[in-house]
Amino acid sequence: MTMRTRKLGTTGPQVSALGLGCMGMSGMYGEADRAESIATIHAALEAGVTLLDTGDFYGMGHNELLINEALRTAPAALRENALVSVKFGALRGPDGDWYGFDGRPAAVKNFAAYSLQRLGVDHIDVYRPSRLDPDVPIEETVGAIAELVEKGWVRHIGLSEVGADTIRRAAATAPIADLQIEYALISRGPEREILPTLRELGIAVTAYGVLSRGLISGHVTPDQGFAANDFRAHSPRFQGDNLRHNLTLVESLRKIAEEKGVSVAQIAIAWVLSRGEDIVPLVGARTRQRLGEALGALDVTLEKADLAAIEAAVPADAAAGERYAAEQMAMLDSER
Repeated sequence: MTMRTRKLGTTGPQVSALGLGCMGMSGMYGEADRAESIATIHAALEAGVTLLDTGDFYGMGHNELLINEALRTAPAALRENALVSVKFGALRGPDGDWYGFDGRPAAVKNFAAYSLQRLGVDHIDVYRPSRLDPDVPIEETVGAIAELVEKGWVRHIGLSEVGADTIRRAAATAPIADLQIEYALISRGPEREILPTLRELGIAVTAYGVLSRGLISGHVTPDQGFAANDFRAHSPRFQGDNLRHNLTLVESLRKIAEEKGVSVAQIAIAWVLSRGEDIVPLVGARTRQRLGEALGALDVTLEKADLAAIEAAVPADAAAGERYAAEQMAMLDSER
């Protein structure tokens, strides 16, 4: 398979049409196998995946160190092709508690220094605040990243989970390559205002949660339990009647997938791919098996009739429950 590529906006780099989201390799969905995680990153690089996405707060630095090891032990040619996207700014305690976000210019530079060291690289390819700091104008945060770009420590500036007004203000401050935001069949909020704004400004989307934390992967069952340290144990969409309702949507999607001879996950990823050449889905595969399934989505062609059937099976706003718990939803500028 030859990996297709897409460009991150008018000013960003050319990247693989699918990126690998590495968050789940650092405990956000329960325990992960370190050796399998590294093998999965290697397999992704071998398949032509160039975009690796992380956050400095994933496992409090664990994820960046994991990527460091994976890149150090990968063949040189593959390592050189890898582009690393890093989110920063989330404040966490030793027990994993969340304390808000810090977008002050001095903090931006401090976070970047630590990420460069943990990743073992001389620059970060795309650097982005994980959330909007309500106490710091976005111009100041983006301006600090722009200074890092001028000094060669960062190549491109990204954003994450911000709304149209913030996007415009950021883009007026410095060139923005992409916005990272949750976008999936059952998370279509960006279509209302955010996506049109991005396209007007020439900014791409790196879409995370394309399988809605596995909810629309076809692998979740109604009676499935989640460990206390698994994000899904606290996610409204995975609770009680919400879960049962959402899995009925998955079964409707499964019928369409089976008719095309593909998996539910593949058709859900293919749907995101079909939304535009300016959208790069991030797949959160933690194993080589799940990675292989996700890569198969690149071979799925959705015709107009397929897209209409998918829309009928899973209409916009069909999901039950918010994508985050209430206190986390309140932190999302993109939801205001």
